[in-house]
Amino acid sequence: MRPQPSLHRVLDDLGATLLELVCAPSGAASDEIGGVAIHDPVDEPVLPQRALVLGVGVHSPPDTASLLLALGKQEAAGLVLRSPVAVDPSVAAAVESSGVALLALTRGASWTQLAALLRSLLAEGDVGDDGPETLGGLPSGDLFSVANAVAALIDAPVTIEDRSSRVLAFSGRQDEADRSRVETILGRQVPERYSRLLVERGVFRELYRSDQPVYIDPAPSGSELPEWELPRAAVAVRAGDEVLGSIWAAVREPLTPDRARAMCDAARLVALHLLRIRAGADVSRRLRADLVSTALEGGTGAFEAVRRLGLADQPVVVLALAVADPAERARLADALAMHLSAIHPRCAAALVGDVAYGLIPVVPSSAGGASLAVADGAEGPDGELRAVRIATGFLDRVGDRSRPVIGIGQVAFDAAGLPAARACADRVLRVLRAAETHRAGAGTRGPRVARLADVHAEALLMELRDLAAAHGDRPTGPVARLSAYDAEHGTNLVETLRAWLDAFGDVATASAAMYVHANTFRYRLRRVTEVSGIDLTDQEQRFAAMLQLRAVYPADRKPRR
Repeated sequence: MRPQPSLHRVLDDLGATLLELVCAPSGAASDEIGGVAIHDPVDEPVLPQRALVLGVGVHSPPDTASLLLALGKQEAAGLVLRSPVAVDPSVAAAVESSGVALLALTRGASWTQLAALLRSLLAEGDVGDDGPETLGGLPSGDLFSVANAVAALIDAPVTIEDRSSRVLAFSGRQDEADRSRVETILGRQVPERYSRLLVERGVFRELYRSDQPVYIDPAPSGSELPEWELPRAAVAVRAGDEVLGSIWAAVREPLTPDRARAMCDAARLVALHLLRIRAGADVSRRLRADLVSTALEGGTGAFEAVRRLGLADQPVVVLALAVADPAERARLADALAMHLSAIHPRCAAALVGDVAYGLIPVVPSSAGGASLAVADGAEGPDGELRAVRIATGFLDRVGDRSRPVIGIGQVAFDAAGLPAARACADRVLRVLRAAETHRAGAGTRGPRVARLADVHAEALLMELRDLAAAHGDRPTGPVARLSAYDAEHGTNLVETLRAWLDAFGDVATASAAMYVHANTFRYRLRRVTEVSGIDLTDQEQRFAAMLQLRAVYPADRKPRR
């Protein structure tokens, strides 16, 4: 069984190297952790239950004490600050009264690295995992547990690395290793100078050719790498003929035969876990797409899908992303998922058909609307407007090479409202895609993000065209008579009427649009009234003609002279 996520486990796995416990409340009932959040002093934090909060930029004792008390009201589990952490009586009292533990992040380690490690340990990315799975008696895909088990077997601190010498996981007891190992873990990557030396000495060539552990002596005393003090024992991790990575142990002497066999056995186990992680990424993507699709379609399964996505009992804004290039869809869908997850840990995004949908949780505002539960520094209670800002920021990052557009749907206040929210986003997206297709031919750009309020008239007009086409409607009345006359005599009276209506009766503007003299246009306008019988002073007849020209009679963008 996977250990329950807790402060105790975090300190066991990351302690000494990255984190230390500075101050803890006495008699704490539970140290369970429900998620990771980053403190934002500008926006009121929206925290998961029993959150571990990263206090980036918080230093002074008064700020620390104030933040601890605020987090205590939200039942946070702990607060992490950059070391050294100043603890005065006010901070100690705040820890005790709030029940929030205070931890320190070692200097040199990045907040991004810590957040990634913590989320890996807490498995926040496992969507819909209703039961634990084990490989070799260890939680499937939990490389930190594997590293600790290997370290116990060979009695040495261990790292698990990929083919590029990136650290995937590490065991405890890293403080027993040398300074080069600590530097490697802090950077989550073997420093380039060490990798270069290993390549020059042929270590990787020997490692990847052998199925037995390789013993590597440290750099000679007085060399350019004095931080490398302890020998290493390394073994390749393979799946068939493919090298997936390697296991590295900081040892003080060559491995005994028993420990060498244990390291080889561990390499086979690590290979299973790495393959499980690789397969799990594809499975997770498909599962998330199924859950997002089910939630958006509605029905009896929608409530369970929303629950497994972690969005139960939360209002949600729906985003719909489309691109002109089909080859770019999967890439931009993954980019959207990553962008949204960085904004809020419970965001969900997936490619459904040819559209990538994003679900962003919102919180009710004091004004009775809804605002996004994200710390983007924006003002205003409208969740849709904040979604526009998020979508615009995403498109600014990815560029417009593939001409992506995003439609913003209305806020869905429960699972039952998601289908309508999706339909709203789809309506907006259809308008944006049609406009983008038209502008692509003209070499111009228009809005790439919109809400229904921004394109409501265009959406209604497109749906009216669909209805007219479904009924087989043709022009009637004055428009039909003008169309028949144009077809018989080769004139363009329909376009003359269209230009006049579009210009709100301004003859100068309408004649310029038709590339004719104003007097010529006035003559044609008289012929329009004579042939069609339309009364251009009657607002109802003008509206009926304009509606037919928009919804039934296709516009000719290149009128004849």
